[in-house]
Amino acid sequence: MKPYQYRFEKVLTYREQEKNETESAYKNSVQQFERVATQLYEMLKKKEDVVEEQQNKMMTGFSIDKIHHYARFIESMEMKISEIQQEVVQARIKMNWYEEKLLEKNLEVRKFEKMREKDREHHRAEMEHLEAMQLDELSTLKYRKKENGW
Repeated sequence: MKPYQYRFEKVLTYREQEKNETESAYKNSVQQFERVATQLYEMLKKKEDVVEEQQNKMMTGFSIDKIHHYARFIESMEMKISEIQQEVVQARIKMNWYEEKLLEKNLEVRKFEKMREKDREHHRAEMEHLEAMQLDELSTLKYRKKENGW
């Protein structure tokens, strides 16, 4: 009997490698998204704290220069927040794209694995059929030997 060998084994291996690379890229994109989103959260929190501090100082009273300083600082923070928001959007788009690609690669690998299972089952059935034929042939030869007195 011949041992089982899947004819698309190299293709399956290549597809699995592609899937693993895509999975790695997806994980990197998730980490990038989390990093940028955390940065955005921290900037928003910092702005909130600065605005709250400014409001408290306004109640107690402070100089016009300080008011201008806080206004410029808050304005620069808003610009930075806007930039980071764009980075978050881009990171989310990239993460979603890699997620789609990963789903596609998983589907491709599953198709080849399913084909391999069907092929393996077909091979097993074929081997069982050949074995049954050989056993039939052996029993027929044995019966003939008995009949002929060999």
